[in-house]
Amino acid sequence: MQGSSRGAAAAARKALAETLQQPGVDWSVLAEELFAVTGALDSSAALRRALADPSREPQVKRDLAARLFGGKVGEATGNLVGVAVSGRWSSERDLSDTTEELAVETVMAMAEAGGRLDSVEDELFRFGRVVAGNPGLRDALTDRHAGRTAKAQLVSSLLEGKASDETVRLARQAVLAPRGRRFDRVLESYLAIAARRREQLTATIISAAPLDDAQRDRLTAALSSMYEKQVLANVIVDPEVLGGLRIQIGDEVVDGTIARRLDEAKRKLIG
Repeated sequence: MQGSSRGAAAAARKALAETLQQPGVDWSVLAEELFAVTGALDSSAALRRALADPSREPQVKRDLAARLFGGKVGEATGNLVGVAVSGRWSSERDLSDTTEELAVETVMAMAEAGGRLDSVEDELFRFGRVVAGNPGLRDALTDRHAGRTAKAQLVSSLLEGKASDETVRLARQAVLAPRGRRFDRVLESYLAIAARRREQLTATIISAAPLDDAQRDRLTAALSSMYEKQVLANVIVDPEVLGGLRIQIGDEVVDGTIARRLDEAKRKLIG
């Protein structure tokens, strides 16, 4: 992905991270709807061109996406697609590639939340090796004349009960919508998304007041530089901290809130 598409994709991934933190969002539905949106974009060059056209105003593309997908996807998916199409894409394909990545990352987030991300990575890798090492199975899954539904059913019969639900879903997706790629290449792209997610750190930030976009971006950039990894910031507003920030990344906590300073001062006075 080159040029302006990188920035557009990064903005879409940031929007996904924020969406996954919203209460009430069904991650499974979100993933399915994003896969469906990707399919719609892949099926129509005119649609891709209209939604990825860098000469169109972002709001015009948002409105078009809302008309096309409104009533067909939920609010969370609709908002996320709106962010994606608002980006400046240097290639039409980059837009649909990114919506697919968002769908796969949502599935990976489900696995991560359930403590299964390691298993999903291992299972996808091993299944890819099994397919590569079995000519009959490889031919069955890559035969262009065979129906995709039949190939997906074959994947299910091989994996269900033996692998995580997320592994089965992604392996099925790889044959249902390969998007012009070989089966092994599709799995490799999914594993790359899992690896990228693993490299991210999540910072829980407690603030007395909401942070605006500029403040959040500066703080995220500083933390990413400090830890030498991409950091996703989840901001919790708690007026009781009075001021300052409390930042937790893993087991590390930096508490610079006014409430903490007052507690420390109180303990010193009592002592």
